[in-house]
Amino acid sequence: MRLKLINKYNIVMGAVLLATMIMYAFLNVETLTNMFMDEALKDVDNLSETIIRTTHYQMLEDDRERVYQMIDEVGSQKGVNRIRLLDKEGIINFSTQKEEIGTCVDRGSEGCSGCHIGETTLVQASSMDRSRIFVNRDGVELLGVTKEILNKESCYTAQCHFHAPEAQMLGILDVHVDLAGVRETAAAYRNNIIVFTLVLLLILGTCLSMLTHQLINVPVGNLLEQTQRVAQGDLSTRVATYPKDELGELTEAFNNMTGKLKIAQEESQDWANTLEARVAERTEKIQRMQSKLLRSEKLASVGELVAGIAHEINNPLTGVLMFATMLEEDSRLDPALKSDLGTIVHETQRCAKIVRELLDFSRESVPQKKIESINLLLDKTMSLVEHHTSFHDIVVVKEYDPKLPKILIDPSQIEQVFMNILINASQAMPTSGRLTIQTGVMEQENVLYARVTDTGMGISEENLQKIFDPFFSTKGNAGTGLGLSVSYGIIENHGGTIEVASTPGRGTSFTIKLPIVVNGDAAQEPATTA
Repeated sequence: MRLKLINKYNIVMGAVLLATMIMYAFLNVETLTNMFMDEALKDVDNLSETIIRTTHYQMLEDDRERVYQMIDEVGSQKGVNRIRLLDKEGIINFSTQKEEIGTCVDRGSEGCSGCHIGETTLVQASSMDRSRIFVNRDGVELLGVTKEILNKESCYTAQCHFHAPEAQMLGILDVHVDLAGVRETAAAYRNNIIVFTLVLLLILGTCLSMLTHQLINVPVGNLLEQTQRVAQGDLSTRVATYPKDELGELTEAFNNMTGKLKIAQEESQDWANTLEARVAERTEKIQRMQSKLLRSEKLASVGELVAGIAHEINNPLTGVLMFATMLEEDSRLDPALKSDLGTIVHETQRCAKIVRELLDFSRESVPQKKIESINLLLDKTMSLVEHHTSFHDIVVVKEYDPKLPKILIDPSQIEQVFMNILINASQAMPTSGRLTIQTGVMEQENVLYARVTDTGMGISEENLQKIFDPFFSTKGNAGTGLGLSVSYGIIENHGGTIEVASTPGRGTSFTIKLPIVVNGDAAQEPATTA
């Protein structure tokens, strides 16, 4: 069975706390017991000193009965087991337990080992060396302290002068006290320490468990629950509340990760949903590119063919035109033939014009670019064509963007494009109509545009796909079909595009787009409309 993190933590912390508190309780009880024993030793030592001092004067007067009576009174106190007097030979001269009076104490017993260490007998020893703890024949634990009675000057100069001045020690006072009270006090304190330790351990354990649950288990549990939901595919889940600590930072990071996974999933789903549309869009782009490539290849092939044919036709055509002109001006010519000869000259000039257009179409001219205003160029072109017969009864509307920037173009080539489109628009309205010229900026594409819209007859869908092909014309024999092809090549050389939209019976709109930045050259200041 899997053990939870908080249970592992509580077990480890409980074991550490238990070991610490047991060690604390043991050291505390041991220290206090030693303190109690030291205090008891001091009390017994003080009691011995008190007996010796209080019986000193009776000893000087050799009043032994009074001394023994005082020792009996002291020995009758609670806790005192027995008091006895020994001479330096170890014979018990007096004891509160009468049966041992006159007996001799062995030097190897507990009471004598403090002074009789080795071969040398100590006259004075520390209270610790003079004390011992033992159990008597009745099974009572006792603390015994021996106190030496020294031969002071007041003793060997007294009236009794029983002892010689050379004697250092007169005897020994041996006091035994019962340790039951000390042991009971130590046991009571030990029990209190144990209870206190258990209560403290319980309180600390409870507090640690609650804190651990609140600070660790709850955040980890929430995080684990969210992880399981994410593993099941629910990326909308979030941990609502979390602490402001490392676990909180981990939870916040997990929330952010889940949010990013959600966004990535949505993007993948959107991509999958729109894949068909994207494929269709890309296919359309590829088709447009292929169409442009085919048109470019067609224009290049036609240009080479046209150039060869034009050069071959131009020489004999020039001869025909020259001799026909000379014959037309010859006075010897029959007047009846003069009109026919004029027709020959006119048609020959028409053929020469077509040849020039063919040569212009086949010749790839490099644009001579400079900074120019599209608005001004449109006005200039319009002033050249507005007197054309096809512009009679046509209303011209100009909708220029006054903030249109100047761009880098070949003015003469762009003017040629505008002229072709404007004339075509006017010829599409043979009776009357409205011609609208618009300029503006498409910021998303970083291009400016010039749009020419007429209200003429329009172009059919079938012809709309062919209008930029060379030699294709909707005017029948009235045109060569090269104007829009040449215009398409010029705009393409400028990095732009020509777009056409038409509705039969309602009109046609040509939109010319030119880049605002060409080859790293930025647009200039806005142009002013003339």
